[in-house]
Amino acid sequence: MAVIIVFDIPGGTQAQYEEVTNKMTGGRGGVKSSSDWPAPGLISHCAGPSPNGWHVTDVWESKEAFQRFAEKLAPLMRDAGMPEAEPKIYEAFNVVTS
Repeated sequence: MAVIIVFDIPGGTQAQYEEVTNKMTGGRGGVKSSSDWPAPGLISHCAGPSPNGWHVTDVWESKEAFQRFAEKLAPLMRDAGMPEAEPKIYEAFNVVTS
């Protein structure tokens, strides 16, 4: 079952996000497609500034797929100095893609 992952990262910045995504792609720049992620299963991703920091919303094929990704994401976030943020995870009722 697909899941919606919501990260609200108080104090997070675009520069930190760009550092994490650049490391995620092995130095090739920001993520542009689901194949750039270091774990399979991403359906969609969006990120941007929020009133108090940085916001990310993903849709993953399953909670397990997200957890495999999260194991790789957490150290990259720490290395970038991004504040700790516990994601909210919701079961998706409907997912529409292009």
